[in-house]
Amino acid sequence: MNIVLLDPRQTQTEIWTISAKRQIEHLKAHVNVQVGDSLKVGIRDGKRYLTEIIHITESSIQIKPIQEETVPQKLPVTLIVALPRPKVLRRLIMDAVTLGVDKLILIHSYRVDKSYWQTPFLQQLDHYVTLGLEQAGDTIAPKIELYKRFKPFTEDILPTLITAQLPAYVAHPYAEQAMPFAIDHPCTVIIGPEGGFIPYEVDLFIQNGCQAVSLGNRILRTETVIPYVLGRLFSTG
Repeated sequence: MNIVLLDPRQTQTEIWTISAKRQIEHLKAHVNVQVGDSLKVGIRDGKRYLTEIIHITESSIQIKPIQEETVPQKLPVTLIVALPRPKVLRRLIMDAVTLGVDKLILIHSYRVDKSYWQTPFLQQLDHYVTLGLEQAGDTIAPKIELYKRFKPFTEDILPTLITAQLPAYVAHPYAEQAMPFAIDHPCTVIIGPEGGFIPYEVDLFIQNGCQAVSLGNRILRTETVIPYVLGRLFSTG
């Protein structure tokens, strides 16, 4: 936890109170906070501040803001991912948020088991978003959308995300074109399930404005390919 996120309703007075059990336990056990210490705090979907701890009890920590700080910038990317296995989903959400994805869309595909859409993890997305924001020191949650029907999404929704200035890249190991490097514009990136998109799905993406691009002939796991792709596209080195 590199920042403590508070609900805007907790910051309506001059003194703010941290009352969430998980946050308090972390701050006491791992940070060993004391009165007078400084603490980075963010208002969910708002500003970020450096604060000073003024009072600690068993069930709360009171703080006062000292100065405003800069919120990390988002990556200008819409990330579309075929819904992964539930345990992978948890890590994927946290990593995507930590990396600064602006919008995340989860979709169905032929190789996505229908049972994945019944996982209770889908009801806990906001918790994983919070963990990702706390890790990155961010306050602004990405937009998250879910689409259980592949063809309607690809034909009706996806084209609205694509323009000449907003290209869409679908990662496909057998594409002839290599994925671009260090781009300077927003884009959409589409990542398939563990077994990859089937040829019909890749063709449908292309028919609806996507560019099929390759990262090489290695087949990568979903949680591996996402940070790799984002690092490649938005590298400044």
